[in-house]
Amino acid sequence: MSVVPDSYDKPRVARAAFAKATALVLSFVLYAVGVAAPPAFAVVGSRTPQAAGDAGSAAAPANPAAAVAAPPPRADRSDGTTASGPVRAQPPRMPFYVATKGTTTIYILGTLHVGFASDYPPEQPFRKPILAALDASPTLALEISPDELLLSQDDVNRYGMCRSECLIDYLPDEMWRRVETRMRSNPEALKELRHTRPWLASMLIETYDTLKAGFQSEYGTEAQLQNVYLRARGKIVGLETLNEQISTFTRLTSAQQREMLAQDLVQTPAENVADVKELHRLWRIGDADALKAWDDAKSSKLARNKALAAQVDNRVVYQRNQRFVARMVALAAPDKPVFVAIGALHLGGQRGVLELLRKRGFVVVGG
Repeated sequence: MSVVPDSYDKPRVARAAFAKATALVLSFVLYAVGVAAPPAFAVVGSRTPQAAGDAGSAAAPANPAAAVAAPPPRADRSDGTTASGPVRAQPPRMPFYVATKGTTTIYILGTLHVGFASDYPPEQPFRKPILAALDASPTLALEISPDELLLSQDDVNRYGMCRSECLIDYLPDEMWRRVETRMRSNPEALKELRHTRPWLASMLIETYDTLKAGFQSEYGTEAQLQNVYLRARGKIVGLETLNEQISTFTRLTSAQQREMLAQDLVQTPAENVADVKELHRLWRIGDADALKAWDDAKSSKLARNKALAAQVDNRVVYQRNQRFVARMVALAAPDKPVFVAIGALHLGGQRGVLELLRKRGFVVVGG
């Protein structure tokens, strides 16, 4: 039982939580609708026994067995070591690929914009081939540059929120009642949601579920890559501008935005949390095509209107894939590799970044 101090201001705390969720939205925007429709999370739901850890289990090594020689040593539980020495946490595989065309090389890493501390062991946050590729690349290309990301909060507010309670006006009565039901345990957050447009409401509802799962933005892949890359003093650029990214969503029609929100309301918060954890588990394994197949299956299950869902996917995922590929190819030059880090769900499938590079004559292999 916790003791709430007299100075506790529930509305203020709720607004702070809303602000934190809004701040995460830009990171999610980078992804490509997934966690049920919005932010690049394309989470879908095949459940497996080996679900990803939660906040409480995040500190445990992802695969201790892989770091210990066989036969397994006897555990000494007193200090976290084994009889043969300390267990070294191994970084996850992550989707990582190398695309080559002549002497031009593009390294592609599929990212998650949130994560756990255990995803990036301090002694070695990424696998050695990823670190070597990063060291070899004079340019690190993210979906959006760090400088523009600093401005993202204001633009999310400017284009995603209204002074009036506009969400109620955008939605049919039945859908609004579902939003109210979904947020009944958090009335202060619901009060803020009333002032959002449907695309932002969709992302915020999904973001709340992600926060419940214990994921943290500071353990997103992009943030961790920059921690490593800054030491190399390379150039960090964006593959799209902040305006391009935001307009991806603001130019959706009202019907398309409602489809996004409807998809988010199909599942319970617990089901969405399970999906986020499953996405995290698959990302750790590192197969981009498997991730995309899983996402497609979920998208098909959650879509309320197949035609509208396809239109949203085309704008939020596939058109951006084409933009990403055009710009990463323009950045790359003979004997000057570029390291690209973008949402993992942009990579796989017939319309994904890897296949688009192959169509441009690149040979793409797993890293």
